Amino acid sequence: MKEFYMRLPRDGYETILFMGIVSIISVNIIAPLISMLETGFSVHNYLMTLTIIPLMWVAVVIIVFLAQKPATVLKDHLVNQNDSFRAQITVDILCHVVIVSALMTIVGTWIGQRQVSLAPFYTYFNNWPRNFGIALAIEGLLAQPIARQVLFIKHLHTKKWR
Repeated sequence: MKEFYMRLPRDGYETILFMGIVSIISVNIIAPLISMLETGFSVHNYLMTLTIIPLMWVAVVIIVFLAQKPATVLKDHLVNQNDSFRAQITVDILCHVVIVSALMTIVGTWIGQRQVSLAPFYTYFNNWPRNFGIALAIEGLLAQPIARQVLFIKHLHTKKWR
């Protein structure tokens, strides 16, 4: 139970720190990977992707904030309050990634193409499963574990000074 508390944000500052770490890692890996799967792997395509990352990051942060409530409600329907920390976190990540990837499949295409069009809707069911899988892997295996470890270390150091 103590480990559970040590790996979660405790206040607004820690929530922003957590979200910042997760979003920066995610956007810098997921956006180039998905873009290059669409356009081909080359240095030119990678450099073009780097130009959209700041706007993509803003969109991700906004969508994550908007998805917070629906993802939490969905998670609460799927897990019991007495389930383990790992079960709670795994289902929470899954619910967030489902909602955020569903929206970012559309918004990300608009940002990447630098225009709002109906194109993402025509290819949605081809692209979303791939985008979901990539996002789930990066979030579940890399971004969130790193952010939770940073919070754990911060809490250990904070505890020593109290």
